[in-house]
Amino acid sequence: MAMESVNAGSMRSLSAMFDSSADADRAVSALKAAGIADVVLTGQENEGYGSQQYSAEARTDRGFFESIGDFFFPEEDRYAYAEGLNRGGYLVTVRNIPDHQYETALNILDDEGAVDLDAREAEWRTEGWTGYAGGEAAAAGYAGERSAAMDADLNAEGKIDVVEERVTVGKRQTEGGRVRVRSYVVETPVEQDVELRSERVHVERRPVDRPADSADFQERSLEAREYAESAVVQKEARVVEEIGLNKDVESHTETVRDTVRKTEVEIEDERGQVVDRDTDLDRR
Repeated sequence: MAMESVNAGSMRSLSAMFDSSADADRAVSALKAAGIADVVLTGQENEGYGSQQYSAEARTDRGFFESIGDFFFPEEDRYAYAEGLNRGGYLVTVRNIPDHQYETALNILDDEGAVDLDAREAEWRTEGWTGYAGGEAAAAGYAGERSAAMDADLNAEGKIDVVEERVTVGKRQTEGGRVRVRSYVVETPVEQDVELRSERVHVERRPVDRPADSADFQERSLEAREYAESAVVQKEARVVEEIGLNKDVESHTETVRDTVRKTEVEIEDERGQVVDRDTDLDRR
C-alpha cells in the first residue's frame, strides 16, 4: 500500500515498501516506462525482507533513518520506513508527481506488490517494536549524550543552546477502496412469434358431360408453383447506455494535536538563589 506525502512546494509524492528487490525493481521500471522519472530506490544492498530480525536491544545504527531524512515524510512514517529497511526491505519513493500521473503511479506501486505498512507495523509491535514512541525515546537518548558532552565543555564554550521543537504537519493518502467497471458479452435466448404463409397445389378433377369439338383434341399443359414464407432473422447492435466513473472530492479541516518540547533556562547566583528566569521561553 503506497503512502502519500506533500513537500514544501505542494507537489505530491508516494512511497511504498517492498519485500524483494525483484518487486521493487519491477515497480521502478514500470514507473519510468510510464514517464515518471523522479523515482528513488533505497535499500539496494539489502538481502530481502526478513533477512535481519528485530532486536529489543537499543539500536545505535541510524543509517537508514538518516538516509531517508531528505524525504518529506511524517515523523512516524519515517520510523516505519527505517524499520522496514532495517529488516531487509526496499523503499521506492516517487517525488514531484504531476496530478495527471498520480493515479498511474499509485496503481503501479499497488499492482507490483507494495506491502500494507499499517498491517506490517502491527506485526512488528507484537515482536516488541515500539514504533514512533520508541523512536522518540531513542532520539532523546542521543540528545542526552550530546547534552553530556556539552556540559563537559560548558566552561570552555561559555554558552548553552536553547532548543525548541516546531511542528510540521504533512499529509499521506490511504486507499479507501476501489471501484472498477468492466464489460463482457453474454448470450440470452429470445423468442418471438411470426406468422408464416405457405401454398399447396392441389389437382382438382370434376366430371363433366358436354359435346367435344376438334379444338378439344389439342395438347395442353397447366402449371402452378408453390410458395412458402420462411423466417429471416436480422440483428442490429445499438448502444443503449454509457457508464463512466467520476469522483466527488470533499475537503475538511482536521485539528492535529501533539506536544512539543523546549528547554528552559534558569540563572542562579553563586549562593544558589534564583535571580532571573527567561519567561520569554513560554511563548508558543
